[in-house]
Amino acid sequence: MDRRLFIKTLIASAAASQGFAKANDSSPTAAQIDAMEQKHLEIMSRYQSFLEGEKLTIGMLVYPGMFLMDLMGPLTVFEAMLNRDIHLVWKDLKPVNEKPTGSTSVSIPITPTTTFKDCPKKLDVLFVPGGVPGTFNLMRDTEVISFLHEQGTSARFVTSVCTGSLVLGAAGLLNGYKATTHWATMEGLAPLGAKPTNQRVVIDRNRVTGGGVTSGLDFGLTLAGLLRSPAYAEAIQLYLEYDPKPPFNAGTPRTAPKSVLGFVSDMFGNTGDVAKTAATEARLNYASYFKR
Repeated sequence: MDRRLFIKTLIASAAASQGFAKANDSSPTAAQIDAMEQKHLEIMSRYQSFLEGEKLTIGMLVYPGMFLMDLMGPLTVFEAMLNRDIHLVWKDLKPVNEKPTGSTSVSIPITPTTTFKDCPKKLDVLFVPGGVPGTFNLMRDTEVISFLHEQGTSARFVTSVCTGSLVLGAAGLLNGYKATTHWATMEGLAPLGAKPTNQRVVIDRNRVTGGGVTSGLDFGLTLAGLLRSPAYAEAIQLYLEYDPKPPFNAGTPRTAPKSVLGFVSDMFGNTGDVAKTAATEARLNYASYFKR
């Protein structure tokens, strides 16, 4: 959120509502804008604790085959924060997640903003979203894993949502840490030295991992509370009107009806085994990253 742009937008809206906008003159005068901006700044000065904080640098990996919600949940929270730079990072600046030729699926391309080479060092947040089978392909990509390992050694927070934790694990970044992932791929964490923890958001020192897909908003707000303050995170939650009340109580294997759990488990098939195999291979392929 750009504070000055936000203020200007509020001023323009307020000006229109207060009758400054005429049929032939849709803009308030410069003097009126200055007066309203000054008044707004005086009001906002009462809430300085919500506006303070050092500038944050956030690097979010984007890649072919990622699950869009894994990225958009945290990104929505990070975008709502003041005084931050967000980098969508990939090998090059070509759009990822483009629709494969001949595919009938709906896909929304995401354009990276920064390459691995140009990504800032010492990030405040290093983030990896999940997505199957994209995650498993990524775990075999030496360039990606090397980038994450290097950035993870200096990042203030090393984070993920869903199967993104398996990618962090492949880079040796969860070795000895509690972590979570999507329930269907939980078997992939232990071979990477992580301690599987069945919670929606798991914090272990500077590692923060979220469970499957929709946990991204919970994850983002949790991290905002750590980066700024709980009150700051609450302000973002209110701004986003995040007040979830699911129509069904089937969001985890613990609460889903047996028939639903059986159907979804069968649909995932051997995904858990694939995750475990990919993790075992990664541990061997990147053995040097697991040395302490």
